[in-house]
Amino acid sequence: MRALLTDALRTLAPPRTDRHGPLPPLMLLLTVATGVVDAVSYLGLGHVFVANMTGNVVFLGFALAGAPGLSATASLVSLASFLAGALVGGRLGSRSAAHRGRLLALAVGVQTALTAAAAATAAAGGADYALIVLLGLGMGLQNAVARRLAVPDLTTTVLTLTLTGLAADSTAAGGAAPRPGRRILSALAMLLGGLAGAALVLHGRPAVALALAALLLLGTALAAHRLSAADGPDAPWAAPTA
Repeated sequence: MRALLTDALRTLAPPRTDRHGPLPPLMLLLTVATGVVDAVSYLGLGHVFVANMTGNVVFLGFALAGAPGLSATASLVSLASFLAGALVGGRLGSRSAAHRGRLLALAVGVQTALTAAAAATAAAGGADYALIVLLGLGMGLQNAVARRLAVPDLTTTVLTLTLTGLAADSTAAGGAAPRPGRRILSALAMLLGGLAGAALVLHGRPAVALALAALLLLGTALAAHRLSAADGPDAPWAAPTA
């Protein structure tokens, strides 16, 4: 228990000597935003995911088999938008790889604009497909950049490997149980985002949920920008991982 709490504290307030510097708590904020956005897409846009592409591909298969309540078109639009966003994220990663904090600030700044546009579209009663495209682009971008940042157990959009590691690497399984607090925090962040997003959507406020996600993203982008400027390009955490 002590190791779990210590690891959780190091994730929320990393020491300056940490290899990943201030990135872990910022990645947790992105994870919360993911939960909010996927709650909006699944509950409000016809049972489609814009961040969880594993579920989306499965939904596409269900829809093609004729399952009611699912749209193959919506799943395909989400997949295409996500891939386009990931392509943009990959390009940004290639051009801004020298400083991970600046890459995060730039990418999340773009994602904030996309999510804010989605919130405005939802408030104006815009088409579901427009929302799927905007949110899918943002989540593809986020996923590609999180992959480039390579902070262990903080992918921000999926939890399968994180939860697998929590069990498979545990002392009960004969492992060393690395980063238990971080792994649990990642799951809790997604849960919190999903809970908040679902509560707002189920009360008829999807635009407010998307505005909340945009605020979380904006805070992340501003924090990443400020920390990058304060620590400079020579900070140990700024260099890309091997």
